[in-house]
Amino acid sequence: MKKLLPIIMLLVGSGAGVGAGIFMRPPPVDDEASAVEASETKSAETKAEDDYKEDSHASHEEKGEASDGMEYVRLPNQFVVPLVNEERISAMVVMSLSVEVAAGYGEDVFDKEPKLRDGFLRVLFDHASIGGFDGAFINNENLDVVRRKLRDVAKKVMGSDIANDVLIFEVARQDY
Repeated sequence: MKKLLPIIMLLVGSGAGVGAGIFMRPPPVDDEASAVEASETKSAETKAEDDYKEDSHASHEEKGEASDGMEYVRLPNQFVVPLVNEERISAMVVMSLSVEVAAGYGEDVFDKEPKLRDGFLRVLFDHASIGGFDGAFINNENLDVVRRKLRDVAKKVMGSDIANDVLIFEVARQDY
């Protein structure tokens, strides 16, 4: 009986789950009616977005501001920087970065990613070698120095009219 009870409980639980799924299933939808509703909803949403964009653009022009026109491209892999102390690795710093570029140039970041990664790693390794990641390395002054150097590399690789800034998303340090 002790071995039979778990099996019975399993069957009863599975049956209850299937029954609840059948009972809670939404009613079937007519394909033609759902297609018409979807197209009407989509056209209404598109019109609302267009109206918002026109209003937003007009308000920027009235204020004398140019629209932002930037997009943010997150680099797919993290940057890992070893911290060497007395000829051995004492810690690792892991960073996630994103590049702010002019709208429409997001794909160019991925095309030039190897060159960007190389330049970014050079900056990060140099910063690590001078002790930039020691102590309170996440204070604003230290991160601003790194961010400024990374921005210079991005502008050099991508062009100063395309790359605007480099954003640091995550910073983590693992001591050994």
